[in-house]
Amino acid sequence: MATRDPILIPDAELQEQFVRASGPGGQNVNKVATAVELRFDVRRSPSLPHGVRVRLERLAGRRLTRDGVLVIRADRFRTQEQNRTDARDRLNDLVQAASVVPKRRIATRVSKAVKVRRREDKQQRSKLKRTRRDRPSMD
Repeated sequence: MATRDPILIPDAELQEQFVRASGPGGQNVNKVATAVELRFDVRRSPSLPHGVRVRLERLAGRRLTRDGVLVIRADRFRTQEQNRTDARDRLNDLVQAASVVPKRRIATRVSKAVKVRRREDKQQRSKLKRTRRDRPSMD
């Protein structure tokens, strides 16, 4: 299997906005904007091949806006830099997952022997239940 070149997204295609994080953080939580909102326009990106773009849109789910902009919010850490790295890592993971072409499924059939075996098992089970039902009473 040939190794594929990793897809690199230039910084110019990314938009970062720092916002206040929710949750615990002490006195700093209301003063410092440590959470990162990373935006990447999937539909208009020249860096993505068509197949990767389609798979990325499917993988993104609710994180994709109607306009095709992927929004990743990172607020796991207490520093901007850590959250920024986290958001970029998560974007990278998504793009790498989308770059893997899924294997085509090969349709298979159930063999005749398996069908016959299943039918015989059903008949055996039916016969067993029939004998339970038809027991004579002890009167």
